[in-house]
Amino acid sequence: MTLLRKQIKNEFITSFLYYVPYVTLSVMTFPAIVEATQSPIAGLLAFIIGMFSAWKGANLFQVAVICCVVVFISEIVLV
Repeated sequence: MTLLRKQIKNEFITSFLYYVPYVTLSVMTFPAIVEATQSPIAGLLAFIIGMFSAWKGANLFQVAVICCVVVFISEIVLV
């Protein structure tokens, strides 16, 4: 792909290449979130609540704090 010098005009290939970095980051990040805690359920719960709070408009710092609190509370309850 890097050998092409002309602009790619195929809409499917352009959209595919646009989403490659996001998919790669997601594939590397999701297992790390779930496996970083003592209980995978705590990581998954923090991930779901973090996604919901980001969707509702929380900024990155707020989402990180919310996820840390969720993991802390859920590991106390689950362990």
